[in-house]
Amino acid sequence: MSTVIYPSPIFGPVHSRRLGVSLGINLLPADGKFCTFDCIYCECGFNADFRPKKKLPSREEVREALEARLQDMQQHGPKPDVLTFAGNGEPTAHPEFAAIMDDTLALRDKYFPQAKVSVLSNSTFIHRPDVFAALCKVDNNILKLDTVNEAYIRLTDRPTGHYDVQQIIAHMKAFEGKLIIQTMFMKGKYQGQDVDNTSDSYVLPWLEAVKEIAPKQVMIYTIDRETPDPDLEKATHEELDRIAELVKAAGIPVSVSY
Repeated sequence: MSTVIYPSPIFGPVHSRRLGVSLGINLLPADGKFCTFDCIYCECGFNADFRPKKKLPSREEVREALEARLQDMQQHGPKPDVLTFAGNGEPTAHPEFAAIMDDTLALRDKYFPQAKVSVLSNSTFIHRPDVFAALCKVDNNILKLDTVNEAYIRLTDRPTGHYDVQQIIAHMKAFEGKLIIQTMFMKGKYQGQDVDNTSDSYVLPWLEAVKEIAPKQVMIYTIDRETPDPDLEKATHEELDRIAELVKAAGIPVSVSY
């Protein structure tokens, strides 16, 4: 099993399938995972296998490291398309997330004002007023919604605490369109159970929720790197294209990463 544990607090830049030249901001420890999900497809592995021993980076550490990296990129390149909050778990779990976001936006405006700021989040803290307000400030507020089927969420995303998908949808609607929904479609088995969420029984209820939320875009993707469970499979191009056409027919822009 191959896994990716990212440096902290800054990594990259890396080439993102969805975002371009992306400078990563990892608000989690550099030696393991810190996440409110334990997804069976996570490139960082299972939570239990990579418990961190180091502390979260402080606001000051993030700001200083980000400014130093942006200064270097300004002098030597490459020019970033996006500054992306991602890494070894859920970025909005950091207690200083909102303040760090303010610092990041100020540094972006100073060094690369044309760059976008993106957050990849599993949506578990969007009920918090400080997190909600911070996400309203970013260019790409990318929130996960893999399905509306609670049993499937328990099997594949495996939330570590309270999770109510209808509450998540309600909080997503509160963004009033200032969000991007990101959805993983895959096939295969996990512990003998089918995890194919490409059929209409999953897609159509998910699509109805997406239409209610009315995001500015939907990002559809499938497995790209090795997963902690070896029995997972990529969704096919044809399956992803079919789902994308349904989203387009609903009048919502969609991108597909195969």
